[in-house]
Amino acid sequence: MSKLDDLLVKYTADLEALDEKVDAKFLHAVAKACGPAIYRKDAALVAASDKKELERVRTNFLIKKLGLKDTPKLDEGIDAVKKRYNKRAKSRVVFYYLLAKHFKKRAAIMG
Repeated sequence: MSKLDDLLVKYTADLEALDEKVDAKFLHAVAKACGPAIYRKDAALVAASDKKELERVRTNFLIKKLGLKDTPKLDEGIDAVKKRYNKRAKSRVVFYYLLAKHFKKRAAIMG
């Protein structure tokens, strides 16, 4: 198994623990969209209590990657995902997967 495959198993387990029906192709696309950051311990996690980090998620992922408009709905979506994914160490891939699903932006990731 490759390092990516090992991580995908971990991400799948996190999502299944949330009673999420996992779309393996979509999860793989989200992991690829995150790039090499998923292999660096600090960058692989979302610091959900850090306002600057959440602003980066908002700007770089929701607005730039998913193409969403800058509205208060973005913060509502982030809050909803934070509440649902209440694990202390939040994987960036799982967090982004849930955000993309929340905003119904699968096509923006899948291309």
